[in-house]
Amino acid sequence: MKIYITLLVLIYSMSVSAQQPLDTIYANDQKNVALFFPNPIRQGITGASHFVFTYNREKEQYFGLLQAKPGAESNLLTVTNDGKVYSYILKYSEKLPKLNYFIDKNESIGNEKPEHIKQKPTVAPLNEYANRITHFQKMSAYLLNTSFENIATKRKKGIKVQLQKMVYDASEVYLVIEIKNISGIDFEIDYLNVYRANGNNKRKASYQSLRQEVLYKHKIPEAILNGQSQRFVYVLPKFVLGDNEKLILELKEINGSRKITL
Repeated sequence: MKIYITLLVLIYSMSVSAQQPLDTIYANDQKNVALFFPNPIRQGITGASHFVFTYNREKEQYFGLLQAKPGAESNLLTVTNDGKVYSYILKYSEKLPKLNYFIDKNESIGNEKPEHIKQKPTVAPLNEYANRITHFQKMSAYLLNTSFENIATKRKKGIKVQLQKMVYDASEVYLVIEIKNISGIDFEIDYLNVYRANGNNKRKASYQSLRQEVLYKHKIPEAILNGQSQRFVYVLPKFVLGDNEKLILELKEINGSRKITL
């Protein structure tokens, strides 16, 4: 039994990080030494049988009583109901320096279970391209200052949508687009979506349209006023159209019925 108790004390001692020197508590068989803990005692174990630590095992209380008979020094390990672990060196002495020990929480050598340290959440960019926005801005501004081509144009009810450039750069593709309004009515933009389409639109069963992610929009207006035009840039993840694929731009008016598909 003595060996079992000693091993149990050693196992508890190894499970906590008792880095600081342990305080010493003196006891004898003539007087009770009282130990008052900041939380009720759940378990108390001495490393040798000539030291006896008694506490209420049926109803948790804040204090325990220590007595000792002559013998070699040992130790006391106490666990309170909040999981805090306290450890002390025990020595026999005929003359006792103290009869009452009021123990503070900061004397704990650790926790019965390791405390879970909450890690600060890593602040990730809104998307993987967030750190390239500056480059997108500079590249888009450069493209708007260069001469343009006419890759494709669609006119409908006085609204013209024109794809002027399609430029590959690193892992992105830049679309330079112009919208011109000579319809007599201001055109407020609801959306301008970009799709990759495969198949024949007349044969619905074989036709597939996939909307493309837009990484960055440069100088796209909220509305095109009558008699005005606006050039802007869309930045998309790089793609290459297949032999049977088409690139589609779909412009829709907000609070209106006008829709132009290029």
